[in-house]
Amino acid sequence: MGNRGYPDTHPSCESSMSQSDPTRATQSLQVYRADMLRVVNGANLGDAIGFADELVHDDVYRLSPLAVLKPLGVVTGATPPFRVAQGSALGAAGSDLHLDCCVTFMSGDGQTTEALVLVEVDGEGNAAEVYLLPLAPMTPRADYVLVGVDVEAALPRYAQVACVSFTAGTMITLADGAQRAVEELTVGDRILTRDDGPQPIRWLGHQTVRAVGAFAPICIREGVLNNTRDLLVSPDHRLFIYQRRDHLGAGRSELLVRARHLVNGDSVARRKGGFVDYYQMLFDTHQIIYAEGIAAESMLVDTRTRAALPKDLELSDLLPGHRRSNPHALEVEEHLLNRPDAADVLRKSSGG
Repeated sequence: MGNRGYPDTHPSCESSMSQSDPTRATQSLQVYRADMLRVVNGANLGDAIGFADELVHDDVYRLSPLAVLKPLGVVTGATPPFRVAQGSALGAAGSDLHLDCCVTFMSGDGQTTEALVLVEVDGEGNAAEVYLLPLAPMTPRADYVLVGVDVEAALPRYAQVACVSFTAGTMITLADGAQRAVEELTVGDRILTRDDGPQPIRWLGHQTVRAVGAFAPICIREGVLNNTRDLLVSPDHRLFIYQRRDHLGAGRSELLVRARHLVNGDSVARRKGGFVDYYQMLFDTHQIIYAEGIAAESMLVDTRTRAALPKDLELSDLLPGHRRSNPHALEVEEHLLNRPDAADVLRKSSGG
């Protein structure tokens, strides 16, 4: 592949940066290789999805029947770009990853589907691989007309996916023990936190999005984790569990568990369809708060999420506190949760 014009990179710096900056974390993105989505009608006939400046509106793309989503391990940190993680199924470990653009397709039924184009580059800034991260399910053999290409929207859309969010109606515990729906909270309200007592809200965010793909919320049924009512959160929202007995085999008592890793199709399930109102809550530092009676995290400011914040928000006061936070040290490895009874095991471990 040719040179896209990305700056020179230094993959060898990854190890030291990961150790020195606690906001660096590894996550797994489910992506298609670019050659799985090709133009079947239009100006770029036969070409795979590529860079923003190579794409042509109204080209018709088709996803190969052989297309399979594969995990791309990504290391994120306080500053771009991202990097390919050690042990990733795709890409060369340590190579830089750039979010090139956000593309919008329209299918035959008039539905729109967004996806992010990620470009892996070598140490000289030359493109090595291109990946497509769909934000909603895509169907093999279906035709998709390219109707939008937006370079500026790539990082904000990625940030929205990464932001931990509560859905409208979620009851949050205030500093005095009272409960209030998340949509009724205001900046300055004092919220009960697990580690730092009452803390004022610094910022509240709100988006209304289609409840599909990466934006379909996870519903944790009442009582599953000792929650007092059904709890609906964004897929990557991490819940805090204190284990009295380590039935899971995590090797520690304090755990953070991503909601999507608990999905079993029954007591924990994706709530697809329609639209969902998501709310984000930001404090001076990353906090564990209480939602529907159980502990859950607040928003963490890092490379992924800071693009979702308004430009007039004063980040200089927030970033030091968030950089000192290291929630990733408590996060449970996904393979330990790859069992249908994971939620039950966690409830029993916590004494519920």
